[in-house]
Amino acid sequence: MKQWPWFKSLRIKHKYAINSQYLGDNRILAWSNLGYWDQYCTSYVQACGHLADRLAKAVHLCAYDRLLDLGCGQGASLVHWQKQYQIHDLSAVELQTACIQQIQQYLDSVHLYQISFLQLDQLDLTEKFDVVLCIDAAYHSPLALFLDAILSVLNINGRIGFHYLVLSDQFQQLSQLKQQYYRYLLRAVDVDLDQLGTRCAIQQRMYDMGFRQVEITDISQPVLAGFAQYIQQIKSEKQHNRLNIDYLKITMTAHLCQLLYRQGMLRYVEVAAQRQT
Repeated sequence: MKQWPWFKSLRIKHKYAINSQYLGDNRILAWSNLGYWDQYCTSYVQACGHLADRLAKAVHLCAYDRLLDLGCGQGASLVHWQKQYQIHDLSAVELQTACIQQIQQYLDSVHLYQISFLQLDQLDLTEKFDVVLCIDAAYHSPLALFLDAILSVLNINGRIGFHYLVLSDQFQQLSQLKQQYYRYLLRAVDVDLDQLGTRCAIQQRMYDMGFRQVEITDISQPVLAGFAQYIQQIKSEKQHNRLNIDYLKITMTAHLCQLLYRQGMLRYVEVAAQRQT
């Protein structure tokens, strides 16, 4: 049966697949995160680089570190670590087959693993990692499971950096109906509200699991509000096929970011810590 062009655009892809061309990154190894939109940003690529650089700075990433990148997507972060930080011992985990195959064609110096980053204990490693980074992806997993997985591959005194969603102190004061509203909203982007906690709760959980020097920084405004504003800007500049699933996914994500930021019940945070035990 012949397929209409609009129907082809609705074919189901991997749930984490992003067409970065709609975001402004036309490279083969492209970025696919929300970006950090400060006053110095002039493009999507720059905003994504800023988000990565903040995380690298928070963990004091150095050229001699053995680095593991979790959820590396289409591979832009891997290029960034190599070019900007001269990382030579670089490994990455990614679920999407298409991303893995594409990265392998252009970055043969990176050790790639196609598994969930909750299954890191399955890696057959001869040496553990000094730094584990996860850009804009960890909040899709329960924090305890995420940290447990990292502990299985992280050196003593190793550092971690990731982004997460936390509940504001006012969230528990909401009615059950309003909390259920947020539960449905987040489910649409593969986030389980029941696995989230307040900033203090997350910090305590990390201390209990042997992490110290835990720093949690609220970056909701430059990330959530910034991404939403950017998408609104490019929507007014370009006309896209509104039935295209890639475009719809991006605009719906931007709408959710704007909603979460304005209502303030959930915050987007940068987390950095060091393993002590």
